Amino acid sequence: MIKWSPTGKVTARLDPGRGEATTGILLAHGAGAGQDHPFIVTLRQSLARSGLGVMTFDYAYTAEDRKAPDRLPKLLEVHRAAADRLATYFDSVYLGGKSMGGRVASHLVGDGAWPAAGLIYYGYPLVAMGKSKPRDTSHLDRIAVPQLFLAGSRDRLGPTHLIAPLVGSLPAAQAVVIDDADHSFKVPKRAGRSYDEVITDLAAITADWIAGQPRPS
Repeated sequence: MIKWSPTGKVTARLDPGRGEATTGILLAHGAGAGQDHPFIVTLRQSLARSGLGVMTFDYAYTAEDRKAPDRLPKLLEVHRAAADRLATYFDSVYLGGKSMGGRVASHLVGDGAWPAAGLIYYGYPLVAMGKSKPRDTSHLDRIAVPQLFLAGSRDRLGPTHLIAPLVGSLPAAQAVVIDDADHSFKVPKRAGRSYDEVITDLAAITADWIAGQPRPS
């Protein structure tokens, strides 16, 4: 259990990875499902098999079995507490997240100056559900560490024609498009890949990207 306020605690799960891993990833869930969602579980396991330490956690509203996400300040409190705990185990920590979880991570670094080694977004929700205009992303300009945007080619919340120019405007940012994938990274049968195979590919891309980043001095 992670204490995030004088009265609040949140459940987290840590997979230390193989061997003596020195790099950890905090993997935050999306708005509609917690850390036990198959996407998060499979991604956590796949990342750990690559030799990375991985921690997942539940935001307070999920732990309390509420449907609607908390407002950003409370999400950030919980996210920061989880990140601080993971940083006690590893030399460097990357913040990753599915949809909303990635967006909260970006605010933690861009607005809260949390010292992440980098950020990984699994479907950055650039366009809010039911909206047509992109969200304000000015906080991303304040992030100096590397950022990896993984986007499905059929993602309506992170359409590639909007993600590409955003990534091009940011320092040390990279985008990888997953063919045929939607916002949940599900692909149609014609793609010839299972959901687990797509998630395993996401983990491999993530691990290779992290391996290519400079080590902390």
